[in-house]
Amino acid sequence: MIDLHTHCLFSDGELVPAEHLRRVEILGYQAIAITDHADHSNLDFIIPRIAAAAAKLNPHSKTRLLAGIELTHVPPELFAELTDQARRLGAEIVVGHGETVMEPVKPGTNRAAILAGVDILAHPGLLNREDAQLAAQKGVFLELSGRKGHSLTNGHVAALARQVGARLVINADAHGPGDFLTASMAEIVGLGAGLSTAEYKQVRANMAELVKRATPA
Repeated sequence: MIDLHTHCLFSDGELVPAEHLRRVEILGYQAIAITDHADHSNLDFIIPRIAAAAAKLNPHSKTRLLAGIELTHVPPELFAELTDQARRLGAEIVVGHGETVMEPVKPGTNRAAILAGVDILAHPGLLNREDAQLAAQKGVFLELSGRKGHSLTNGHVAALARQVGARLVINADAHGPGDFLTASMAEIVGLGAGLSTAEYKQVRANMAELVKRATPA
């Protein structure tokens, strides 16, 4: 198990990083990214602290903690700037908060996040075909969400990704201890979105690739 979109108390999550990591370690996770919500106001506060926590905790855990960030409700015009800044600050996984049907995300955010080169476009809602094709070309992974509400468009995203060759990930968007996905529930999210068993296995491989990409040489 790998999850690359979760939140701790540095934004709207419930747990400190140490408990966050321990909760998924006992579930048998290989890796987890903490990707708290950020914009210009708190980016430089969150990323260094998650990175510092990961440096201290990883030697003592079977699960690898990755320092990430979720750029949230950022104006499309500022996405590239913030994505670059996040990487300079040490973000190993950059998530773009996509145009979920559950929130008033500014139109054009999906495309801006893809063009900025985020790693994952989270809960992209009623993603259009052109942006899905762009994600495929840019190597941006599209998320199937395990979170209530955001998951409403999983079937649409999965079908569109299949059509254009975009790659998928499955994340919990966990905010508290009851949100983490077990292996069986993650599979249900994938199969429930219309993936075949083979496609679900590819999703797991995609997530392992992202973790490997974040691993220092």
